[in-house]
Formats: sequence, structure tokens, C-alpha cells
Amino acid sequence: MNKYLYASLAIFFALSFFIFGWLSNSAYTPGKRIEKASLLDKIKKTKKLNVVLLNAPSTYYIGSEGPQGFEYDLLNSYAKHLGADLNITPAHTVKEALRLSKNPDIYITSASLAKTPSREKLYHFGPSYFEVQEQVICNRGMLGSSKFPRDVEDLEGLSIMVGDDTSYSETLKKLHQDGFDINFTTSSDYSTEELLEMVGKHQIDCTVADSNIYALNLKFFPEIALAFSISGREQLAWLLPKDAKKLEADMYAWLNDFNQKGGMTQLKDHYYSYVLFFDYYNTKVFYKRIKSRLPRYKKYFKEVGTRFSIPWTLLASVSYQESHWNPRAKSFTGVRGLMMLTKTTAKILGVKNRLDPKQSILGGTRHLNQMMKFVPKGVEGENRLKFALAAYNIGMGHIKDAQKLATRLGLNPNIWSDMKIILPLLSQKKYYRSLKYGYARGAEPVKYVEAIYNYKEILEKYEKEEALAKEKASSPIVTVPLKTKKKSVKKTPKKKHS
Repeated sequence: MNKYLYASLAIFFALSFFIFGWLSNSAYTPGKRIEKASLLDKIKKTKKLNVVLLNAPSTYYIGSEGPQGFEYDLLNSYAKHLGADLNITPAHTVKEALRLSKNPDIYITSASLAKTPSREKLYHFGPSYFEVQEQVICNRGMLGSSKFPRDVEDLEGLSIMVGDDTSYSETLKKLHQDGFDINFTTSSDYSTEELLEMVGKHQIDCTVADSNIYALNLKFFPEIALAFSISGREQLAWLLPKDAKKLEADMYAWLNDFNQKGGMTQLKDHYYSYVLFFDYYNTKVFYKRIKSRLPRYKKYFKEVGTRFSIPWTLLASVSYQESHWNPRAKSFTGVRGLMMLTKTTAKILGVKNRLDPKQSILGGTRHLNQMMKFVPKGVEGENRLKFALAAYNIGMGHIKDAQKLATRLGLNPNIWSDMKIILPLLSQKKYYRSLKYGYARGAEPVKYVEAIYNYKEILEKYEKEEALAKEKASSPIVTVPLKTKKKSVKKTPKKKHS
């Protein structure tokens, strides 16, 4: 009996220890104890969002007020949502951006990348944020001739170049495989923007670019023209690491909220619609606004111009270039007023209300005056003012980069006529890659300064004509022109008779 009792007790204790151990093990849930922190958690903890950004006008570049670009602004908005700072690694071509995306320390790669079937096999895309079409862009001089292509078959015999490892090269290769006789070359040396410039100069006949990139660059390269769309609608998206599920889910939720609150609409309007809305070179509109808008603000321009020894007509021209003399003008980035001041700049300059015309004009003039002080000492006379205006548009850092490049290329870094040659080179990778501030739309400050001086010349001519008209209207002597007429009448028949 005892024998069976001891055996039963032994079995009972064995089962009790087993059950206790199993329950204890379950309660501890070891999966949670050893769970690895997600990439999203890491970003929030370190407060750093490591990204690769393509250094190009459609994505990211250094502007007059610091970093900007459609994809930069979008990424920066997301970084703020995460409570993190952007840590940017710039890339100069799509190929370089794709290579850098493989770095384990990179969390997002932004390079205006389309979700193509071949790319989706190699990379992990996040949510789509923009819809584009690939377009064939050719030299405008070919319009009206048999060379200007209207469809894929017309590409035969044309010189075409696209970037290496781009969605454009994929499209052209597929068309070639499908039997279309297209002779094209790919290059890893030129960005899409540089290829558009080459088309404008007719160094090549055509290239392929996304519709958003074409829209942004049309005003800089007026000799380019849209031939036709070569693809259907494509989605642009950022590249993410494959193990970033929480980050991806958070990104989808944020982007949906960003869209619903109108953030994306404002961003697109700033970089696309806003650019097309303003026509800085329309002389007819300028003359109209000299009569309708300028009289309200002329006295302020004159007072401030006298105070700072700057021609009031130049200040008025700067204001027109910036806001078209609209005191309530506003951009997506928050720049406002007649002189389009940022909040930060306005605060530094003592402007309490940017929408007040008098304060805006005074603040903008002070800002320009400061820029003149920052222009290097070797720049003198009218050149100094033009350098300051260019810096007002693009930032002093890029101006100093251009001066260094001018010296390197054997040109005078202190005269505007040589800077007009150098500044556009800041958009070419072979030059900006070695400069401190990198890519810049170098042609823009040249057009900006030239436009302001064009407006200034028109305005001064108009003012002289108005002054003469008022002088004649108020003159008490009216007999002189009458006597002249009488003499001419008497002499006329004598001349005919003789």
C-alpha cells in the first residue's frame, strides 16, 4: 500500500512542478522581453531621420532661405511629425541615390522615384505621394518640321539621351525590345535637368522627363517643348528598408492626414501652380499695375530709398518682382507681403506686421542693405547692388561659390557681366559637386536681376514721361507753340510756290 502511495505522491509532485513551470514561462512572455526595437522607435529615440535626397530642383536644393524643394518640404513635414531632424545625404543622380539607399543607416531615399515593375522587384517602396507621366521633351526649334515627334514611331533617327538607371531608360529599353527602332544613349554624368538644358541648346534632340520635372524647368529652358507622353500614370514614392513595417504604417497614416488637411495641395500649388501663375516679364501687365497699384505705395518707396541711398525705382522693381505689388502676397513657405519676407527675417529686421506696406518696404530695404554689406569688398559700384540683389534671390552662400568658380575658370569674380556667365553653371553637377553649397538654380538670379533692372528702366521712363506731361499741363506759357504754328502756316505756301 505504501508503495502505491509513494508512487502516487511522486507523480503528483512531478506534475505540479511541470504545470507551475509551464504557467510561469507563459506569464513571462519572453517574446516581449527580447523584442528588437523597431526603426520607427529608433528614429523617435535618436530624433534623427537619415535620408538620401536627390540634389535637384524637383527634390532638394539650397535656396535663398535655406533648404527647399518639393520632396524636401514633404520629408521635413514628416520629420516634424516624428519629432526628428532631417539628416540629409545628398545624391546627384538617380543611380547614386539608388546605390546610397542600400546603406543600413539610411531610412528613406527620396529621388523622385517612380514605382516601376523592375524596381519593385529590387526595392521596398513606401506610400505613393505624387502622380506623374513620362514625357518626351524635344527642342522647340523642331516644331513645324517633320523631325518633331508626335508618337513613338517618330523617334527613329533622333538623338535621344536619358539618365542611367532611371525609369526613362527602362521605358525606352522596353520599347526597343518591342520592336521600335529607337536609338538612345544613357548617361550617369547628367541629371534630368541637365539633359533638359541640353535639349534647349539643341545639343541633343530629345530626352524623357516626368511631367512634374518638365513643368518646373520650362520657365528656365524656354526652348524645350512637350512632344507626347510615353507612359501611363506612374506613382512616385520613397524607398524604405524592407524591415520597416512600423515606419511604413506610420507614414501611410501621416500622409493620409497630410492630404486631408490640405498640406499636399498647398505644397503642389507652391512648386507648380504658383510658378505658372506669375509672369514676371509681361511688360503690358507691368504698365497696367504702374497705374493701378504703384500709386498706393510710391511715397513709401521714395522715403525709404532716400533714407538708404538706393533708387526708389529699384526698390519698387524688387517689390514687383517679389509680389507684383500685392501687400497680401503669400507663398507656401510662409513668405509674405510686398517684399516677401519670412517670419524670421521680419523679426530680425524689426518688422512687426509683414502685411503692412510701409513696414514691409522698410524691412525689405534693410535686408537688401545688409546684403550689400555682406558682398565681398572687391565688388564695387553698380556691381555691388546687383550682387546683393542676386543674393536676395538665391542666398549669399551661392554667390560666394560662384565667385570661387569664376576665379577657378579665369573670370573676374567681382563684376556682374562675368557672374552672369558663372551663376548658371551652379546647376551643372561637374561644377556644383565641388562647391560648399552645392546645387543652385543659377540661371534664376541672373533672370531675377535682369528683370528688376528691366522694370527699373521701364519705370524711370514712365516717370519722366509723366513728369513732362504734368509740366506741360501746368505751364502758364501757352503762346509759344501757337506762334510757331502761325509761322509755319505762313511759310508753307511760299515753299510750295517756289
